[in-house]
Amino acid sequence: MNQQKKRILIAPLNWGLGHATRCIPIIRALLDQNFEPIIASDGVALTLLRKEFPTLSSIELPSYNVTYAKKGKNFKMKLLKDSPKVLKAVKEEKKAIKSIVDLQNIAGIISDNRLGARSKKVPSVFITHQLNVLSGTTTWFSTKMHQKIIKKFNACWVPDTEGDINLSGKLGHRDSFDIPTTYIGPLSRFEKKLVKPVNKILALISGPEPQRGLLVDKLLSELKDYSGKVVMVKGLMEEEQTIQVMGNITVYNFMTSELLEKTINESELVISRSGYTTVMDLAKLNKKAFFIPTPGQFEQEYLAERLNDLSLVPSCTQDEFSIDKIEVVKHFEGLKAFDYNVDYSELFSLF
Repeated sequence: MNQQKKRILIAPLNWGLGHATRCIPIIRALLDQNFEPIIASDGVALTLLRKEFPTLSSIELPSYNVTYAKKGKNFKMKLLKDSPKVLKAVKEEKKAIKSIVDLQNIAGIISDNRLGARSKKVPSVFITHQLNVLSGTTTWFSTKMHQKIIKKFNACWVPDTEGDINLSGKLGHRDSFDIPTTYIGPLSRFEKKLVKPVNKILALISGPEPQRGLLVDKLLSELKDYSGKVVMVKGLMEEEQTIQVMGNITVYNFMTSELLEKTINESELVISRSGYTTVMDLAKLNKKAFFIPTPGQFEQEYLAERLNDLSLVPSCTQDEFSIDKIEVVKHFEGLKAFDYNVDYSELFSLF
């Protein structure tokens, strides 16, 4: 008799594309280990995973509808103002998860930063690289709140290494933490290929509006007179892929993993946000980069500053960026991968 495969609900937060893309290696590992992953998310995160895994079942969850402030200094206020909306969505999400667990016969849940994607009936895991949540003067409070949420899950997986040499710095490491925490190594959907560079620059953009669009405009105006070949990926998940050629710049609305992996491997320099998923991807592909953190987002500003101080990747603010800034890249080492093998059968033994 055919044994029924255990169904695991995998639910990434729809905030930029990072949470969804770093779930790709986990979904692949679930398939390899003979589980049946079911995808649950909303917005562009859901669209992206449906494109990557067209044969898997997927479910739309309530949207948190988080947007960024136009001005970086208003980032925190905007999040606070949005918090009742988020709490309402989390409440609806919990209800949705409850009925999905019952109706779909779910054996376990893996939530990447979705606060309500958990159940008392089945083992629930929370993936985060933020055991400390940076928010300036309110870091202690945002960290406490986040930990309170994580404690409601059965386990916490941190996509980084545990030792001193790591990617997330103080974000993913703290002296004591009350919940079973496993460091699962940096997650990336990509593989490094040794190929000849085709593009001088790849501008890789993602994240919520309006900051995504503001950076696209800024980079298009800065790169239009650049002499080398430039590829830009706008991070707009739309039904159809579009490609525009504007002089030396080829602009894509989005790329699937396969094409993006090829394009990053073939590019000498990547200009992008300093989101943690991007950092993990570029480390895996051993890339030179230049970071422009999302204005007001403490976590990205911290990562950019840390990697700058370690002489790995230079960075500057969005307002300060101009094309001549990338000259300094030659004095920086670029990101390097750690050889880290995850024992997925042990990781998934929870289910």
